[in-house]
Amino acid sequence: MDLDEVADRLYALPPPEFTAAREAEARAAKDAGDVRLSRDIAKLRKPTVSAWAVNRAAREHSEELAELLEVGERLRAAWQEQDADALAELTQRRNTVTGRLSRLIRQDGGLSAAAATEVDQTLDAAVVDADAADQVRRGRLAKPLSYSGFAPAPIPSVRPARRKKPTPEEEADQARERAEAEARKARERQEAEAAHREWQAALEAATREYDERAEKVATLERMLAEARKELDDSRKRLEVTRREERHARQRIDR
Repeated sequence: MDLDEVADRLYALPPPEFTAAREAEARAAKDAGDVRLSRDIAKLRKPTVSAWAVNRAAREHSEELAELLEVGERLRAAWQEQDADALAELTQRRNTVTGRLSRLIRQDGGLSAAAATEVDQTLDAAVVDADAADQVRRGRLAKPLSYSGFAPAPIPSVRPARRKKPTPEEEADQARERAEAEARKARERQEAEAAHREWQAALEAATREYDERAEKVATLERMLAEARKELDDSRKRLEVTRREERHARQRIDR
């Protein structure tokens, strides 16, 4: 057993299970006589919810994540070469792939709006920074990542030359590409609308369930309050009865 194996197991767990599992792993290493490993395991930080969501994506959506990281690698290369056309194309593809992966992570559930924003920031960092990409790929994040440097973007170094009029074949290709882009955008919007409808229905169901259970709890609390009052009345009567019975017995004894 080494630290990498243990870390892989721990960072695959939901945050509420992390601490107990880390302590168990540290004890196991100590019992096995590896005190250094035990100390290293104890130093592993519990992941935030957003970091855990990205770690889970590295395991459950590895193909989609690999596609995003591959786009990021090509984007960084295009930035180094100042290839404006490649940057423009890859930026568009980056937006599409990031959006798809982000939706998958959200659909897995359990994220607040703030955590979802941190997930998006982490994915953006993995696209533009190689070190961040490596951390995300390993799936052992303890906290979300962010990037504050210059993001790759098309910056032409020279004034573009006047383009010649496209041929009919080129115009047809351009029209076909525009149609494909519009169709892809329409599909993505349909997917987003379908996902929203599902979550909206889930929200309505959860709201109804909450309201019903809240009403039941309120009813039970009222019943409990009444029962406590009745119990208190009975206690008072019992005390009075005991006192009077004791006095009556004392009169008999006299």
